Amino acid sequence: MNPLTVIAADYHYPPHARAVVDLLDAYARDPAGGGHPLSEHARSNLVRELALRPQAFSVLAFDAEQPVGLVNCIEGFSTFACRPLVNVHDVVVLASHRGHRVGERMLAEVERMARDRGACKLTLEVLSGNAPAWRLYQRIGFAGYQLDPALGSARFLQKCLD
Repeated sequence: MNPLTVIAADYHYPPHARAVVDLLDAYARDPAGGGHPLSEHARSNLVRELALRPQAFSVLAFDAEQPVGLVNCIEGFSTFACRPLVNVHDVVVLASHRGHRVGERMLAEVERMARDRGACKLTLEVLSGNAPAWRLYQRIGFAGYQLDPALGSARFLQKCLD
């Protein structure tokens, strides 16, 4: 593995735009990402739509010129803290580069960028069976949360609208 470069993605720079789509597609095809490729709609529109949203940002990892990692983030807002928060929406590391702390390096850059935005916290979701991701997130300081132990831990839910 060559020296790793971790940088904020520039959605208007074609090599970065291609890397965002190709890496997210690789993640979507992986069992941890659902096991299906991105739709043609997503492939054609993702980067343009991200670029339209000032609350969205991405971090890329390159091994020399090869894109090997991606983190997509969306800024939200904590009403309790009355400050921004950053949701880590996608974490992608190509299989060839797993186990080399690529995810850790990208998430350190995400944390730096979140602090620059004045964020009070990072949030993310992870599948319970994804043990390597759980270990990474715990190693770098992520933990489940609860407001009142009597009410239990928070859970992430979804409701699909189409």
